[in-house]
Amino acid sequence: MKILIVEDNAVSAAVLEAALVKLGHQPTRAPDGIMGWDAFQCEPVRVVVSDWLMPGLDGLELCQRIREHGGEYVYFILLSAQESSGGNLEQAIVAGVDDFLHKPVKIDELRMRLHVAERILNYSTQVQQLESFIPLCSYCKKVRDDKNYWSQIESYINTRTGSQFSHGVCPDCYDRVLVPQMIAVGVQPPSHACLMARKRA
Repeated sequence: MKILIVEDNAVSAAVLEAALVKLGHQPTRAPDGIMGWDAFQCEPVRVVVSDWLMPGLDGLELCQRIREHGGEYVYFILLSAQESSGGNLEQAIVAGVDDFLHKPVKIDELRMRLHVAERILNYSTQVQQLESFIPLCSYCKKVRDDKNYWSQIESYINTRTGSQFSHGVCPDCYDRVLVPQMIAVGVQPPSHACLMARKRA
């Protein structure tokens, strides 16, 4: 797994990088929050391990930026050299932090945290894939929304994207449906191409 380390202490960063490599991951390093944010924008990763206190942009601000960025879910682990109070932890959770590790990081604790991260990221990917499917009735072509209501596909797409629709008839449906209806009432149907040319004019 590709993991971004954001740590302003070079020794701590090197130790963490070696531990991640030993656990079979592919870490990259950024020496502070600002460069970590730049690195994330250039090459997004699914896991970030960041120090809490850093100059310029601290770990909480970095986490908030990543949450606002959107896209695939990122598991964010915050590092702290000191025991954090309940208020600080609540602040971190509100900012979007998923987990905490105390420095110096122990490799067994890191392994467990990353095991949880992989499981959650797999669930997140599965949910995104399920949400990408649109339930469509095979007969009337209505779409079921997340509240189990069925609506016309135009209404469904308009609600989610703001797109507007204009209606027409494709060549196959014109020949299969409209031509027989016009012939049945004694009207000589124009070709579909001729009809489209008139509409453009």
